[in-house]
Amino acid sequence: MPLIVAGVNHRTAPIEVREKLAFSASEHAAVLRLLHERAGPGEAVLLSTCNRTEVYLLDRDDESVAAVRELFSDRLGEDCSKYLYLRHDRDAAAHLFRVAAGLDSMILGEAQIQGQVQDAWERSREASGAALNRLFQYSQLVASRVREETGIGRGAASVSSAAVQLAKKIFGSLKGRRAMVLGAGDVAEIALECLRDEGVRVAVVANRTFDKAQVLAEKYGAVALHYDECWSALGEADVLICSTASPHTIIGVEQISPAMKARGDRPLCVLDIALPRDVDVQVSQLENVFLYDLDDLRSAAAANIERRTEDIPAAERIVAYEVEKYWQWLAGLAAVPVVTEFRTQMDRVRAEELALALRRIGGLSSEQAAAVDHFSRSLMNKFLHEPSVRLRAAAANGRGLGVVDAARYLFALEGEAASPAVDGESST
Repeated sequence: MPLIVAGVNHRTAPIEVREKLAFSASEHAAVLRLLHERAGPGEAVLLSTCNRTEVYLLDRDDESVAAVRELFSDRLGEDCSKYLYLRHDRDAAAHLFRVAAGLDSMILGEAQIQGQVQDAWERSREASGAALNRLFQYSQLVASRVREETGIGRGAASVSSAAVQLAKKIFGSLKGRRAMVLGAGDVAEIALECLRDEGVRVAVVANRTFDKAQVLAEKYGAVALHYDECWSALGEADVLICSTASPHTIIGVEQISPAMKARGDRPLCVLDIALPRDVDVQVSQLENVFLYDLDDLRSAAAANIERRTEDIPAAERIVAYEVEKYWQWLAGLAAVPVVTEFRTQMDRVRAEELALALRRIGGLSSEQAAAVDHFSRSLMNKFLHEPSVRLRAAAANGRGLGVVDAARYLFALEGEAASPAVDGESST
């Protein structure tokens, strides 16, 4: 049962590529159905966040990877191969565990990614199965252990907090400043909390759904505005943080330029932490406008990594331990169909030999025939019990595939030989 992850992330692809490959929650089911049509049966989970888009595949072959590459390339409008990475088997499991724990995030220890992984798994349930379900369950366990047993997640660790820290570096201090947050989701809420902690004097929340903006504003002592009304208030803001779920840019020069004329020479810091991006890149050409996107947060991320580097080895040990536990469980699955087939074939032989013996003996009552039948079943079960137990144990201990293939050969079982990907070393 080979395990593969194919994807792009903030290390392999710039934001211009990642935003084109971002799939909304409403697209997940259709994407997985298309993948099933192109690649055939097998388990799959799609994970798409601001810094990565990945497809996890189980019990698939190279054609499935080609299908993912084709899917990404169609979406991107060009060959995605130079951005795409592949991880196989243990490396694929370790990759997911690192992702869920925030070890593979731009902001080391980012807390939001654990919930995003959980949501992606829930949205992919129809396309996943026992093995990927268990893998994603393990990922949640790993993420929780890393946060509880190491200092990876201590302090502020999020895209929103990094954005606020970047604004702080630009202005020296945010105390007494005015900020506007466009959006009313989790990212916006974290941004508001960080702005409040930095002493921002007035915060404005604007959203297309006013009720959501109002709830969030009341919680953090901010002012709620309708989306169409916020541009007139932008002239008073020092920082604009954009985090909507729009599938395309919604802020252009026409929204920002009038506010800049009213501001005189006061600078405006625009932090676009949405993916796809909310702000047209042409906005950066306006005088006194300083536009930053997700990829511009790398400097803040680097400082974050330096503070948390000492916790990485302990987190990696947790990942490695749980990968082996999961792999033992997965390897044990290889023995299940062999044991079933082995017992089915042996029972067929038993039944044939019993029928032949009863014809030769002849003259037995129904009670006597039933006793002989019971004897044959009991004898077969005693013979098969120990091999069955040992076959499952060998698989669980990582020695299963060689033993499984030997059992198939010795007992002339018809099923295909087990895949060496499960028992062998991972490849990349």
